Amino acid sequence: MHMADALVAPAVAGTMYVLSTGAAGVSVKKVREENDPKKIPVMGVMGAFVFATQMLNFTIPGTGSSGHLCGGMMLSALLGPFAGFLTMIGVLLVQCLLFADGGLLALGCNIWNMAFYGCFVGALLIWKPIMTKGATRAKIILASILGCVLTLQMGAFSVTIETLLSGVTELPFSVFVATMQPIHLAIGLVEGLITAAVLIFVHEARPELLWGVGKSEEPVKEGKLSFKGTIIAIAVAAAICGGAISLFASAFPDGLEWSMEQVAGTSELEAQGGAYETAAGIQETTSLLPDYAFKNSESAVGTSFSGIVGALVVVGVCVGASYAFRFFRKKETAA
Repeated sequence: MHMADALVAPAVAGTMYVLSTGAAGVSVKKVREENDPKKIPVMGVMGAFVFATQMLNFTIPGTGSSGHLCGGMMLSALLGPFAGFLTMIGVLLVQCLLFADGGLLALGCNIWNMAFYGCFVGALLIWKPIMTKGATRAKIILASILGCVLTLQMGAFSVTIETLLSGVTELPFSVFVATMQPIHLAIGLVEGLITAAVLIFVHEARPELLWGVGKSEEPVKEGKLSFKGTIIAIAVAAAICGGAISLFASAFPDGLEWSMEQVAGTSELEAQGGAYETAAGIQETTSLLPDYAFKNSESAVGTSFSGIVGALVVVGVCVGASYAFRFFRKKETAA
């Protein structure tokens, strides 16, 4: 659902940057108040995992379309809405600048559409209420599917609103929304199942890592893996997804591109103006691996290299930002 710059007018893009930046500012404040240093490695490894799994487009049968995880619901179920939102920003920033995946002008829109709903609506209105009396496999599956379906629908609808406000006449609102919502309903169902599988693994490995889980009447079971072992397992899964499984990703266009082709006959619209040219110029300079490949090459090695390097860069961004912005501080010891 990464929007290209041509889909948003500069005024709409600026407004979404302001909204996303405001949400990020609140998140930084809240994460500092939480002051939980153990979240730093989780932010890094889960950011890498979400980045890697977003490369794994899966085919939606009978449509000629594909989908991929957004990841906001998954991150917030482990990190909470605020740390999860900041981690998603790290993922989207790396995708935008290093791989030219999603426009730089549209980055504020993409953060809002792909991160805000999953991390805040999904976590606070669905995940946490369902988990108030403890987590079970059934509850995790229910919350994951409901959360992913609802928040992806909200994100898809936001895309159509943003194109409407931007005056993109090639995508008439009523037709575009009628195309976007059903395809993202199917994508949301698949994302919900994948999210549930990951969260059930964490629940079995280290149940205390799940966020917002209230006290259960049943005794708390001991995790099957250590904290370090769980982190390593997720890191290995991220490396396998980004470096190997990504080679088998669906070649069909994703839900947004498919919807554009159905409505406008093309997934690539053109836009002219100084703002678009400036944003494109910056991305051309920073995107060392455009479209997750070596420049001017279709080698499969480029895809694997992009998956591994991208995941490592996301880890660096998330962990580095945690220290640079002092998200977590050592608690003062009593004299």
